[in-house]
Amino acid sequence: MTENTNKIIQLKDVHKAYATGDGPFVALKEINLDIVQGEFLGITGKSGAGKTTLLNMIAGVSALSSGEVLFSSGQQADPMLSIHLLDEDAMAMWRGKNMGIVYQSFELIPSLSLIENVMLPPDFLGTYQPLVSKEKALALLDMVGIAEHAYKIPAHISGGQKQRVAIARALVNDPPLILADEPTGNLDTVTAETIFQLFEKLKEQGKTIVMVTHDESLAPRFTRRVHIIDGEFGSPTKHGTGTADNAAEEAASDRRTETGTVRKKNGKLSSNDQQDYPAILLRDVDKLYESPAGKFVALKSVDMQLSYGQFISIVGKSGSGK
Repeated sequence: MTENTNKIIQLKDVHKAYATGDGPFVALKEINLDIVQGEFLGITGKSGAGKTTLLNMIAGVSALSSGEVLFSSGQQADPMLSIHLLDEDAMAMWRGKNMGIVYQSFELIPSLSLIENVMLPPDFLGTYQPLVSKEKALALLDMVGIAEHAYKIPAHISGGQKQRVAIARALVNDPPLILADEPTGNLDTVTAETIFQLFEKLKEQGKTIVMVTHDESLAPRFTRRVHIIDGEFGSPTKHGTGTADNAAEEAASDRRTETGTVRKKNGKLSSNDQQDYPAILLRDVDKLYESPAGKFVALKSVDMQLSYGQFISIVGKSGSGK
């Protein structure tokens, strides 16, 4: 099979520093990256590593300190465009034609219906046609499985449904490139999987997708993954993967005790009794949220004991209930 080497985005020595009272803070350090047409590129790393800053450089929404970001239209006759040399108006037009952006917080206009939110990009681009744009918006809402809610406002649908609308909006101008900044970060595990599968289908349809995530479990599902550590590309195993150590977990489990008789001295637990008596005890804890979109179970029959002197770590994906 011949490898696809058609570059849609090329970053050359991209450097980004922010001015602070203590001096410049370097968010990206001389980044070089080629993004190939049709690939599903994952950008992983811890919070604050520079993932979103890198996405903002590609989108042109934040100015470079130095370096260059080049875009190719895919036409051999067209030279690669240095997007950060464009003025603000030209940048907005370029972005509207060539790029769809999906945000973690959805960024829907609360006073507009879902279909009106999807029709905003062609309106901004000057290509809005009442009947044609409405038909296309409905078709996209149907594609992401939410057409029956087209005339509701965002407050009346769930988080997963809002993200579906955001994906439909990103696709409405039929851009070749989709940027997604933690699109599953605010969603429960089941909904996050559904949303990720939508992106996989878009890749199969020929879209180029660049997704930022801190969820390492998604790494094998990208066609390619780059990992950022403190503004530079590095190995995801350099500082560990964040996976819980079984031995440590078992040791912590061994320290748990059952509730015993409480003995106090001067109104306080003695040090010996603190080892036997839990500081906090959760029994069959449930938490249910209700909204116009329906009910969402955040916690299901949680049992947990926290003892004095323990250092407890609660780990899990975004939206899992931590």
